[in-house]
Amino acid sequence: MEEEKSLRVLNDLFSRVARSLGYSSVHGKIIGVLLLEGREMSLQELARATGYSPASISLSLDLLEVLGLVKKVRRSGDRKLYVKLEGDVLDVLRHAILAKVKQNIAATLLELERYKMSKNAKIKRAANVLEKELKRLRNYVDKLAEVEVPRD
Repeated sequence: MEEEKSLRVLNDLFSRVARSLGYSSVHGKIIGVLLLEGREMSLQELARATGYSPASISLSLDLLEVLGLVKKVRRSGDRKLYVKLEGDVLDVLRHAILAKVKQNIAATLLELERYKMSKNAKIKRAANVLEKELKRLRNYVDKLAEVEVPRD
């Protein structure tokens, strides 16, 4: 009982990390359970371990599979769906984080364009200042993208 409670707390910690990165707690709990178990698990096992319904797990697995974090597999002679971690979790999360940040910067720069055309000097100046800082941020993010995830 104590072991189960401790594992649930540890899994909740990983779930918080996932939420801070913009993913749902379901995504975090799935990854956390698979990391802690260190093995392929059935959809039903994941549902029991996370406390979410099989439908919620299944829906969340779709995104995690697109991101390259998990792989769904079927065993021959078994109708159950199994899930396993795929690739380096930190590397995949790194790519997802960088893609989100770059997308937000690009969208914001695009939105600033209309303010740069303003006839109001104060608004135009503010847009130019923000654009300059966003471009600095974009350069910084590009440099961060070059840093490799430690393998140990």
